[in-house]
Amino acid sequence: MNDRFNLLDPHFLEQAHALRIVARRVAPAGRWAEHRSRDRGQGMEFRDYRPYSPGDEMRSIDWNVYRRLGRVVVRLFEEMEDLPIYLMPDLSLSMWKEEPARAVTAMKVAVAFASIGLDQHDRVGVFPFSDALNATVRPTSGRGRLNTIAEALTRIGEESIDQQNGTDLAKSMAKFSGLGLREGMLVIISDFFDPHGIDAMMAELKRTRHRPLLVAISRPEDREPRLRGDIRVRDCETGVMQDVTVDSTVLQNYREAYDKHFDRLRDFARRRQGGFLDLNHDKDVMDQLGNLFEGGRYVA
Repeated sequence: MNDRFNLLDPHFLEQAHALRIVARRVAPAGRWAEHRSRDRGQGMEFRDYRPYSPGDEMRSIDWNVYRRLGRVVVRLFEEMEDLPIYLMPDLSLSMWKEEPARAVTAMKVAVAFASIGLDQHDRVGVFPFSDALNATVRPTSGRGRLNTIAEALTRIGEESIDQQNGTDLAKSMAKFSGLGLREGMLVIISDFFDPHGIDAMMAELKRTRHRPLLVAISRPEDREPRLRGDIRVRDCETGVMQDVTVDSTVLQNYREAYDKHFDRLRDFARRRQGGFLDLNHDKDVMDQLGNLFEGGRYVA
């Protein structure tokens, strides 16, 4: 395959192979895998009793309880099902403005999570976005699908370089929510800089049914820019120019706004029992993912 972005580096994938995602509970109506479902069915591990209802299978009745207590109850077992994993790497223009590009880091993170999910029989879907959502890589399972996902990401990444689209996370999230996908884990990989602002992003993030993991790709210069004096800045996506005098007061106000921006994202992830990872673009990706997977496990 044409792996321009080196998404299938063997050493990288070998490290990902050692990691596991453990779901607290998964939504019912999935397929067999390694996670405990909220369903109570005919699985292997006994969980509870409930009173018999017309229509229940006779074989599920616990006749020992009936003989002892005269009550007709059925045994409930825990089903093991898959955790749908939905990956949303940001491939907007701002993610391509450096060398190496943050977009490539975002794709590598997506491939790492795809590899982990496919290893444990989960369905994995990849939905790259910029000013709109690309929904061509729908949820699928099977270890052999990793090549397909990497090929699709490579193709979409190359197209996004040529198209040079801006960022609209809120619009992309709205389209994603409209797909009506089974409840699962949603991994958004972005710099989370959007010209529509944090309020628009938060409004759509709060509407999602999925458990979030937000991976913010950053560099130290994002919070501590090396800019001083009278300068003219240009928005890399909209092209808007603005003259600014950068002094200590401006820098302090900027840092406070920056921290508030990401504090809101962290707070959202925490309240939804999700996760937040500040991933330094200048450092090794897998080392930083390893910090998220304590003891090799991430609990979703």
